[in-house]
Amino acid sequence: MSIKLMKSLCVGALLAVSGLGVASVASASEDGGHKMEHQKWGFNGMFGTYDADAMARGYQVYREVCASCHALEHLSFRHLGDKGGPFYNPEFPNPSDNPDVKAFAQDWSVPDIDQDNGDPIDRPGIPADKFPAIFPNAIAAAASNGGAVPPDLSLITKARTGGADYVYALLTGYHEAPHDVDMAEGTHYNTMFPGNQIKMAPPLFDGLVEYAARTVPGEHGGEAHTIAAPEATAEQMARDVVEFLTWAGDPKMEVRKKLGFATFLYLFIFSLLLFATYKQVWKGVKH
Repeated sequence: MSIKLMKSLCVGALLAVSGLGVASVASASEDGGHKMEHQKWGFNGMFGTYDADAMARGYQVYREVCASCHALEHLSFRHLGDKGGPFYNPEFPNPSDNPDVKAFAQDWSVPDIDQDNGDPIDRPGIPADKFPAIFPNAIAAAASNGGAVPPDLSLITKARTGGADYVYALLTGYHEAPHDVDMAEGTHYNTMFPGNQIKMAPPLFDGLVEYAARTVPGEHGGEAHTIAAPEATAEQMARDVVEFLTWAGDPKMEVRKKLGFATFLYLFIFSLLLFATYKQVWKGVKH
């Protein structure tokens, strides 16, 4: 094996690993014709990580704005308190013991069965519960939303071309329709939506939610500290909820990237040892 080939293998492995977790971004929306702007996200790149504070604010936006129509059917409440999650607290390794997670779960009404008579009931959620469905079925969802069924958001950034950039562009892409555009009844003009006409009304506007300062527990027994809240502009809320939804679609991303980098280091060192062995074994052979 030549030195040139060894270098090629190492470079190829580095390029492959560096692609882990990098979201693909479309240059333009499908049928929309408007260029999609690339946003700077901390979770992109080989060493990208989630912003816990942005995720926590994003959950607030989801709960107060998006949850009236959109479900998170692939998530449980306890996931909010997992390591790497928006409300992880090192004092509570088991997220089901996290008081914040318990409070968030109890804020939801979860369908259940009465254990005494078998009748259907609604009860406050517990950390082990999944986020409940917003509508009982697709027909009810469509009837409440002008004939369109709101998509589940737990994998929305994975399911849309452009990922986080597309979802952000959609949330901030509402504008007055041009005079030469004939809008269908019950639709709204959005530069990122295919055809530029979307049933969903603009969900965000400045001051819609009230961000509060957040107290974050210190790591390794350190003192807690308070994080000041940014102004709740439409753009800020869009970034925050996209951060949260990106985590919801890939909550183990940080672990996966660390494992990928460790694997690359292992393969790189193994390649060096293999090359050194090759040179030692064949050093007396002319070739």
